[in-house]
Amino acid sequence: MIIIKAQRYRSQEKNRTDAMLRLQALLLRAALPVKKRKATAPTKSSKERRIESKVKRGAVKATRGPIEY
Repeated sequence: MIIIKAQRYRSQEKNRTDAMLRLQALLLRAALPVKKRKATAPTKSSKERRIESKVKRGAVKATRGPIEY
C-alpha cells in the first residue's frame, strides 16, 4: 500500500492532481532497472601500500617477545 500525502495547494482538486503526478513519477523511477556495479581490480599502488603496511606490522610484531640478558 502506498500513501501519498498532498497538502501543497488550497484546493482539493489541485492536491489530487499533484498526488497523481507524484505517484506517476514514483512508479517511473521504480520501473527503471538498477545499474549493476562493475567490479574493478585494485590498483598497483594500492597493492603496494597494502603490502608495505603488512611488512611494517610484521616488523612491529617481530620485535615483541621476552627480553634476553
